[in-house]
Amino acid sequence: RTYSGTETEGQLLNSFVQYFGDSLGKKIKRMPLIEETVLPGDSLLTLPVVIIGNGPSGICLSYLLSGYRPYLSPEAIHPNPILHTKLEEARHLSIVDQDLEYLSEGLEGRSSNPVAVLFDTLLHPDADFGYDYPPVLHWKLEQHNYIPHIVLGKGPPGGAWHSMEGSMLTISFGDWMELPGLSFKEWAASKRRNIKSDRVMPEEIACYYKHYVKVMGLQKNFRDNVYITSVSRLYREKDDEGRSHQNEDISSQHLEVEDGQKSLIKRNWEIRGYQRATDGSHVPFCLFAENVALATGTFDSPGRLQVEGEDFPFVLHSMSDFGAAISKGKLRGKADPVLIVGAGLTAADAVLCAYNNNIPVVHVFRRRVTDTSLIFKQLPKKLYPEYHKVYHMMCTQSHTVDSNQHSAYTSFPEHNVLSFKPEMKCVLQSASGLKKILKFSVALVLIGSHPNLFFLKDQGHSIGHHSNQPITCKGNPIEIDPYTYECTKEANLFALGPLVGDNFVRFLKGGALGIARCLAIRQKKKHELIESEDGGGDGVP
Repeated sequence: RTYSGTETEGQLLNSFVQYFGDSLGKKIKRMPLIEETVLPGDSLLTLPVVIIGNGPSGICLSYLLSGYRPYLSPEAIHPNPILHTKLEEARHLSIVDQDLEYLSEGLEGRSSNPVAVLFDTLLHPDADFGYDYPPVLHWKLEQHNYIPHIVLGKGPPGGAWHSMEGSMLTISFGDWMELPGLSFKEWAASKRRNIKSDRVMPEEIACYYKHYVKVMGLQKNFRDNVYITSVSRLYREKDDEGRSHQNEDISSQHLEVEDGQKSLIKRNWEIRGYQRATDGSHVPFCLFAENVALATGTFDSPGRLQVEGEDFPFVLHSMSDFGAAISKGKLRGKADPVLIVGAGLTAADAVLCAYNNNIPVVHVFRRRVTDTSLIFKQLPKKLYPEYHKVYHMMCTQSHTVDSNQHSAYTSFPEHNVLSFKPEMKCVLQSASGLKKILKFSVALVLIGSHPNLFFLKDQGHSIGHHSNQPITCKGNPIEIDPYTYECTKEANLFALGPLVGDNFVRFLKGGALGIARCLAIRQKKKHELIESEDGGGDGVP
């Protein structure tokens, strides 16, 4: 790892000091940003919250932690009469201050997380029935509800949206991609952006998220070009406050040791990493936090087939690499087709991209074309004509039909890739066990992606629904309390968005609501405890 000079490191340090000095006032003594060689001590400032990930999940959580509060609008009537009656009962309270379990009871939607369904129906009432009702909420900025926090991200605010293929349309409507308090349509109109349909390009969404952070005054909470290397628990001996902290891999909340040895109790989180400076050097840092919120999404690690030859340079795993190969002319004039593996929307995007560039395609996927779980079955034809065009080709232009008739596209349903060969050949196997060898110009494996939680102990395998297995958004999301989004297996660690199964922006906002309420309650109790210890805060014993 390369380290920067003292001037660069000092500039980074000063930016943190200025922000946290303004936010926490007289409480600040020393910065929670130190060189990696320094051991943590009690005199270091501990932040209430550190958010890892600056995509829509992290942005929305920062918005709520900054003191923005949603209230039922005076004129609003929710189309669900039972929910509306509940909302009327506490109209004077913000939604953050209400019982989320009570409000979400009985609601149904396209998320398995009840608070996600609740917040979605408040922001987009009856959206799944095709209605375009306005939100029933209005927002107020209440400075006294601000909880100091910092949002760390690898790139600009917006996360993975800045690296998505710009020529494709989003699967969700633009309105469903928006964050609280700023209408996407109004923003687009103010920027004189010509939005031709309800679905928009990823670059528009990325620009909207970046602007959102600025217009909502959240910039002071965000740090870009930050790479996390470790997030670990600090421990100390239970009955010896003066001893130095220990940093060990201990899974239990309170560890009692036999033979009279002292027990260790969990303390705060230690977050280590570096910020990439403009000259390319790395500025190391170390932060301490009472709570950590994971908002990293699932685009870090592309899914792999785990077959022989997958590491050859002509086997790609992302749309951006495929787009770069096309733009550089690497596939121009190639007689052999592109081999695309996968049956999701990203694979369909690749098929369309190749098709539009007159590049022949061989499309391989494991499922039957009649499989009801295929994503195409869930998309209305009128709204998603391009994806249904791909699905139609998957069904009608199979390898079982005359191959000369459909030379531009051939599908291989119910086939697995067994291996890739150095001479740019691929060995396929059908459901019946029949093997086939195909020649290709480049292979593109698009079978989903997984979060990369390498900075956690055991890469986060211990906090999923299925212990000791990798975290995935569908098969093994992080196990959380459904109303607070706190990890059930690790206190003071929160997760939201795709990490807990909410892949759509519509629903990840519920995670921000649940976390904000949980932290607000804990902050209030903490302040009450401090005031009681200080004799009520008025100097009277």
